[in-house]
Amino acid sequence: MFDAIQAFLAGFLFDWLATLITLVLQAVAVILPIMLVVAWLTYAERKVIGFMQVRMGPNRVGPIGLLQPIADALKLMTKEVIFPAQSNKYLFIIAPILAIAPAVAAYAVIPFSEGVVVTDINAGVLYVLAVSSILVYGTIVAGWASNSKYAFLGALRGSAQKISYEIAMGFALVTVLMIAGSMNLTEIVQGQQGGVWNWYLLPLLPMFFVYFISGLAETNRTPFDVIEGEAEIVAGFHVDYSGMTFGVFMLAEYAMMILISFMTSIMFLGGWLSPFEGIPALEAMFSWVPQLAWLSIKVAFLLFVFLWLRATYPRYRYDQLMRLGWKVLIPLTIVWVFVVGAMKYFSFGPWFN
Repeated sequence: MFDAIQAFLAGFLFDWLATLITLVLQAVAVILPIMLVVAWLTYAERKVIGFMQVRMGPNRVGPIGLLQPIADALKLMTKEVIFPAQSNKYLFIIAPILAIAPAVAAYAVIPFSEGVVVTDINAGVLYVLAVSSILVYGTIVAGWASNSKYAFLGALRGSAQKISYEIAMGFALVTVLMIAGSMNLTEIVQGQQGGVWNWYLLPLLPMFFVYFISGLAETNRTPFDVIEGEAEIVAGFHVDYSGMTFGVFMLAEYAMMILISFMTSIMFLGGWLSPFEGIPALEAMFSWVPQLAWLSIKVAFLLFVFLWLRATYPRYRYDQLMRLGWKVLIPLTIVWVFVVGAMKYFSFGPWFN
């Protein structure tokens, strides 16, 4: 579609200008829906947790509270942004950008359905890992720029947490690459064709849980939200941020939640593929469902699990969090790399035939 738009624009504009306009349209087509989903995900979170805890949740702004995210955005945009007197103002401003820019840039290689992707590069998995790893700099820079011991301690805790769980995430994805034989996200989804029994979830079930749990830690979500341990470190690395600069950190967190859900769906749950492929009656019955709808259902379920866990589990202590990452998840991923290697050698199941 975007190639056709670029070809049309090139008919009466300079080639470089047509390319630039097409790139801007691509960015808007991805970023705008993601930001809208992020906004109403905050509403969904408060509603889901309210239901689980027998509370109402937002119900005053708009019908059943649906306009609450707009009210939140207006509140953050009208609040004053305060700069600590001894802070490094340049780094103080750059830190929120370092937090949200990589979270948004990673969507450039996410395939939403067959052929619907901004950039279908062969090293898509490597790109997502590389870009998302930059997020830790937003945490470190924010804690350092505030010139506050509380924020700095929160940044140290947060950066150690993110780096630790990135290792487990990387090893979990290695097992997917061993089965798929490709780093291209579209080819990884296509390798799971044939119904739910051909999804990589079955041979990689432990890695599915490792990746998702690591995603909870990467996004500072309960039970791994020690970065925001209000009773311990006064809200962590962003304690000195206010107004929209604080809001950008929250946007980055929710954008990463959605990204982790997309990656989990693509890597383990067949992406946009229907679970009823290969079952004649059900495949024909659900053939009208768009590919994007299947992917959206899987992503929505995983996001619900994010919210469910927040309403259920208490926060881990920091030593428990690090012990889980280094002594449980990372050794498990290393063992499963050898297990997948053995399954591949012996042509086990439909995944290696």
